Amino acid sequence: MNEADQAHKDIAHNLGIIDKRIQQACIKAGRKREDVRLLLASKTVDVPRIEQALSLMDKPLMGENRVQELEQKGPELKEPRPEVHFIGHLQSNKIKHVLRWADCIQSVDRLSLAKKLQNRLEFEDKHIDVLVQVNTSYEDSKFGVKPENAIALVKKISAFDRIHIKGLMTIGLFSDDKDKVRACFKRLVTIQQDIVSQQIPHVEMNELSMGMSGDLEIAIEEGATIIRVGTAIFGERQYPDSYYWNESAKEN
Repeated sequence: MNEADQAHKDIAHNLGIIDKRIQQACIKAGRKREDVRLLLASKTVDVPRIEQALSLMDKPLMGENRVQELEQKGPELKEPRPEVHFIGHLQSNKIKHVLRWADCIQSVDRLSLAKKLQNRLEFEDKHIDVLVQVNTSYEDSKFGVKPENAIALVKKISAFDRIHIKGLMTIGLFSDDKDKVRACFKRLVTIQQDIVSQQIPHVEMNELSMGMSGDLEIAIEEGATIIRVGTAIFGERQYPDSYYWNESAKEN
């Protein structure tokens, strides 16, 4: 077996393991398997390997953290194109590049970004689905609106007619303490429920993007609809997940 065949076999094997984990978590939580989507977190992974994984999925979905990688991979993706989400921190000067390839932005976390996003969408005569990112762990190293400010931000963004809020996203605490991780996800669900109860016009709360390779079972038990998994499918990267999610250049 050559190297490419072995890589394909490894990806198929790993996807099978992840799918089984998702199924078992859904059974435990009394949920339907089809209510939880797997997003391939494809940072640092080349397009041939991404497409190998996507070809094995019923509903191909991938997510990129870095704008530069999204720009590089976007033109290489074959038709029919998968659904592509941008899941990393988005600086306003990179909006036009992300809009070229992304179907959804999961990391809208501040009003200034939403305003510039709306302006660009008007200029291009486009619309975009978004999730509002919430910093449920209250860590300085993570982006996202503070939980106590999330509803106010959702209300303000809902006024922009080109931006369609579909739900919320969070990155759980990187910890072996399951109770602390679970608390992050519970916090996001509480915010979701509060937003639903307020019936904010033009706002949907059907999506909860939370949970990754290490904590997907907890996320599913708490109501995740999108699980972001990369390492457990494509193998270990040069740096841990925390490196890719810890951005240093914060923007107001």
